Amino acid sequence: MASDLPVINIMGPTASGKTALACELYDLGNFEIISVDSALVYKDMDIGTAKPSKQEQQKYPHHLIDIIDPTQVYSAAEFVEDTERLIDQIHAKGKIPLLVGGTMLYFKSLLEGLADNLPSADASIRASIEDMATQQGWQFVYEELKRVDPLAGEKFKVSDRQRIIRALEVFMITGTPITQLQAQQTVRRNEKYKFENYALLPDRQELHQRIELRLEKMWEIGFLNEVESLIKKYDLSPEMPSMRSVGYRQALDFLLKGDVRHINEQEMRLKSLYATRQLAKRQYTWLRSLQEKHQFDTFYTPEQGVKGLRNRLI
Repeated sequence: MASDLPVINIMGPTASGKTALACELYDLGNFEIISVDSALVYKDMDIGTAKPSKQEQQKYPHHLIDIIDPTQVYSAAEFVEDTERLIDQIHAKGKIPLLVGGTMLYFKSLLEGLADNLPSADASIRASIEDMATQQGWQFVYEELKRVDPLAGEKFKVSDRQRIIRALEVFMITGTPITQLQAQQTVRRNEKYKFENYALLPDRQELHQRIELRLEKMWEIGFLNEVESLIKKYDLSPEMPSMRSVGYRQALDFLLKGDVRHINEQEMRLKSLYATRQLAKRQYTWLRSLQEKHQFDTFYTPEQGVKGLRNRLI
């Protein structure tokens, strides 16, 4: 039976002020925070993910932060399972779950449910695809995808390696293109909870300035040293989901292959800035797609969000 207590979703692009808004609300109301961020799940990845500091986490506890190593994988299905369990636990305490983050696939999976006509991952098939990439190159794998699923080939780029692997995996298991299976899915809604959706959407120019300032701070406080420490501690590769996070991907490439590719640090920083801006652009696109199917209220500053949610929830 659905709880009478709401579930508050606060979505927004990177550097929009979501964490600041969540912490201010935490001080005002009866909330517990659940992180909706595919990078914050990783231990030891602190600076590049703009993870709340240990002191901030003590004052403002976040669920689903630091739960796996950077060598591991955390799927949308695992997120939904973990989050629904946490929501039920928080509601049982008489508190309100406050879901905050920018991983829109996680929000979509929670709001609409997971695809019920797609097969589960198959480790052996994935390994065979990765072996193909090692031997023939990712361009070859991408051309194979375009052959069996032209529509997916139009949607993906050769750099979208995990999406390519998944699309080929689904085709190898089912004999049907993933785009065809996705088109057959019916839009569902998670009826277990009373979701209230809020988007934090700053002006684009202001957001770009925030992104640039955040990256400058990252470099100043030792982001490159953090990535060097990760390389020493873990057996990392660029294909791992953790290392495809913006900033980490560029820093890892620079540290491992900079001399060979004649990449200097300034060039690497510019690539990180461009990648982060592209991430924000994709997040805006995801949000527009979700807003077409679900009711949203939009705030343009964290201060506006605090004022609006205080009046409504507290």
